Amino acid sequence: MPISGRDPRGMREAWACPGGSRPVGGPRTAARRRAAGTGLAGRSLLYGLLAGLLAPCAAAAQDDDDALAEQGQRLYEQQCALCHGSAGEGRPPAVPALRDNERLGLAARTVRFIRQGAASMPPFPALTAAEVAALASHVRTAWTNDFGSVTTGEVADVLDGLADGSETASVWDGVFTEAQAARGRDVYTGACGLCHGRRLNGAPDDPDMRSTPPLARARFLREWEGRSLAVLLAFTRLTMPEDNPGSLTDAEYVDVIAYMLSVGRMPAGGGEIPTDSGRLAEIVIGRER
Repeated sequence: MPISGRDPRGMREAWACPGGSRPVGGPRTAARRRAAGTGLAGRSLLYGLLAGLLAPCAAAAQDDDDALAEQGQRLYEQQCALCHGSAGEGRPPAVPALRDNERLGLAARTVRFIRQGAASMPPFPALTAAEVAALASHVRTAWTNDFGSVTTGEVADVLDGLADGSETASVWDGVFTEAQAARGRDVYTGACGLCHGRRLNGAPDDPDMRSTPPLARARFLREWEGRSLAVLLAFTRLTMPEDNPGSLTDAEYVDVIAYMLSVGRMPAGGGEIPTDSGRLAEIVIGRER
C-alpha cells in the first residue's frame, strides 16, 4: 500500500540508471555524493589558493636565507679569513681552526667571541646584530660544520647582556701622533723595510727578492678597507716579520702601523694608537675621510 500517496516502485524506477542498472542507495545517497564531490572540489580550490599565497612567502624565505649566507661568507672573507683561512683551517696553535670546531656548537658563545674577541682574536664592535648573525651562521654551517644558523633576534638577546657603548672612528680622524709615527719609522727600517721597501709599496730594496704586499697608500687602503686596526695588528703580529713572526712588542707593532698611516698621508692627532685590542677595534680603515 502506498505510503503518503507515493509509489515506492515508481520511486525506484525514477532513480534507475540508464541501461537498467540502479545506483547503490537512494536519492539521499546521491545527494551526499554530489555534496562530497563539491566539497572535494572546494578543498582542492582552497589548497590551490593557499599554495599560491604561500609560494611567494617560501620563495622570499629562501631568498632571505641565500642573502644571509652570502653576507656571512663575505664578512668572513673580509674579517676572518686572513687568520682563520678561507677553508676554516686556522693556523694552529696560534689560531684555532673553525672547521670541525665543537666550540661553535654554543651559539651564544660564538656571538660573544665575535663581538668581544678572545685571546689573540680581535673584537668586532662595529658589526650590527644582523651582521653578527650572518657571520656566526656562516662559521657554524660552512665547510663540514652543522651547528645551525643564528637569527638576528638571538644575537640581539646576547648583545643586550654585553656592555657596548663604543663608537667607531676612522684612520683619517688623527688617531696617531707624529712622535709615534717617527718611532714606527725606526722600527720599520730595521724589521720591515728590507722586504716591503723604503716607500712601503711592496718593492723590496733587493731586486732579487720577491715583491710583497704594499703597506701604505691606495693599494693598501683598497685591500684593508672596512677592517679595523685590531684586525691589522692581529694579522701583522701573526705573520710579520716573515722570518720571525711575533718577535716585536705590541707597542712596536702599533708604532709601525702609525708610520704606515703617516706615509699614506693620514693626519696626525693628539693621541697615540693604543695597544688595547678593544680600542683598536673601534678604529676602522677606509679609503676616504
